[in-house]
Amino acid sequence: MSEQTIEVSGLRKRFGTTQALDGMTFTVPPGRVTGFVGPNGAGKSTTIRVVLGLDTPDEGHALVGGVPYRRLRRPLRYVGALVDAAAVQPGRTGRNHLLWLARSQRLPVRRVDEVIDLVGLTSAARRKAGGFSLGMRQRLGIAAAMLGDPPALILDEPFNGMDPEGIIWIRGLLRSLADEGRVVLVSSHLMGELQDTADHVVVVGRGRVLADAPVDELVSLASSGEVLLRTAVPAEATAALRRAGLAATAVDPRTVTVAGAAAQRIVAVLGQAGVPFSEVSSQRASLEDVYLRLTAGAAEYRATVGGEQGR
Repeated sequence: MSEQTIEVSGLRKRFGTTQALDGMTFTVPPGRVTGFVGPNGAGKSTTIRVVLGLDTPDEGHALVGGVPYRRLRRPLRYVGALVDAAAVQPGRTGRNHLLWLARSQRLPVRRVDEVIDLVGLTSAARRKAGGFSLGMRQRLGIAAAMLGDPPALILDEPFNGMDPEGIIWIRGLLRSLADEGRVVLVSSHLMGELQDTADHVVVVGRGRVLADAPVDELVSLASSGEVLLRTAVPAEATAALRRAGLAATAVDPRTVTVAGAAAQRIVAVLGQAGVPFSEVSSQRASLEDVYLRLTAGAAEYRATVGGEQGR
């Protein structure tokens, strides 16, 4: 498979008085799953539309394999995209929808049946798409994205409408596509799914990139480094830990926090002192924690809580 890269450089785009993109810049290389996240109005959809040639930027450029999408001949062979799972003619069967796309790109009919099998729609392929559930339409959209066996894929909210089995399937699919050396860009609001799936994440807000880094690195930087200790004797535990030179603080009748020490060290100290405990766990931030911190103040819409603006 030839190497591809999605390159977004200095994109600016205004709709009336709204600055949708304000210098958006990032690169999506092959061989990893890249998450693309941000609050409503952050510029994710506009960026994807520019990459796919559906919108024209006021400044900057977006390239797929070094070429603008609009210059790609038979583009499904180069980049597959799931942008709107509902964009299917409801009176057409799932298989006929894919056949129409395949013929437009001069792809063999056998490829239609291959992608139908890939996404698990074999038993429903000859049903009208208007009767498909959201999860089934998502699978059909992914099948369409895979029709040309492209080296680059852009999937917008692929987890929406999926049941637990479907979410597990998508995780495995994304991982396998990246392992094959493809470019995989996934836009999603489900931070938990991206934390389990993405290698790298691009966080955006108000049309700009706020963070562009490996998931593990962002989570590590946002983590407190504290260890949480559950014990029925917090005073005894705190005293024992402090005697060992550890910074321990009792925060409630059953909880102690310890800063700057590994969980294994804490367990050893408590064991030597004969102090009972029920839990010792490192406090590690989630991708959702990182996302909320990075996008604080960048959300277009924010609900009020208790009569005050939510923070």
